Amino acid sequence: MRSRGQKAAFWLAAGLAGFFSLAPFLWFVITSLKSQGSVTAIPPTLLPEGSLHFYWSAFAGYGLLGFVLNSLLVAGLTTALTISIATLAAYALARLRLRGTGLVLGLLLAVGMFPQTSLAGPVWRILQALGWLNTYQGLVLPYVTLTLPLGVWILTTFFKELPRELEGAALIDGCNRWQALWRVILPLSAPGVFTAAILVFIYAWNEFFFALLIMSDRARQTLPVGIALFQGQYTMPWGEIAAASTVATLPLVAMVLLFQKRIVSGLSAGAIKG
Repeated sequence: MRSRGQKAAFWLAAGLAGFFSLAPFLWFVITSLKSQGSVTAIPPTLLPEGSLHFYWSAFAGYGLLGFVLNSLLVAGLTTALTISIATLAAYALARLRLRGTGLVLGLLLAVGMFPQTSLAGPVWRILQALGWLNTYQGLVLPYVTLTLPLGVWILTTFFKELPRELEGAALIDGCNRWQALWRVILPLSAPGVFTAAILVFIYAWNEFFFALLIMSDRARQTLPVGIALFQGQYTMPWGEIAAASTVATLPLVAMVLLFQKRIVSGLSAGAIKG
């Protein structure tokens, strides 16, 4: 049993860690609700004023809605394609008796560790040859390539945990491999599929480097790049940047809080074998 002192120390450490993690986001939220004069006030004010001026300015003056829609489109397409391909690859690696599955998983892990800067030149040349610079498919293609290792690893772990007898029973009852996958394996692997989809979506939503490299057309830029390129006439528009950052972050925070149990169960699958 833990003593009261240990419990108090645990909750104090957890509270400090949570505050340290949330403090930048909370400061952006507070800043986004201030007036123009309060943003630059010295000393800074710690309480919001409830003003929505910066949100209106970000949407009306800086085209924030267009960036949001671009990010939704790119992140949604990336998630759909990655999960579709990763599902088939993970099923083959986990359920079919193939040689070298460990080597394939190791290579996928190695590919996922490549720094983005080392891929920038080849990716840019390939997309230029295809005529895909400043296109949505030109941004989705690198995202799918970079997120596939994560999706395959998570889904392979889930598929391996499922008893083979369930799939064998479906095959005996007349199902083929495709039907066994869609009717038996995927429904039972829903937490893993959901976890992989959430993580892929978050990556595509937040990615900055390739979005800046590939999308030079302002009308097609995603949220991270669009916010980074906010410019004022004489000073940086910190209020609009804070409002846009709040809009970009709140959906992810809400998504993680709403589905945290599924995400944890998905990430911890296969960690303990009984």
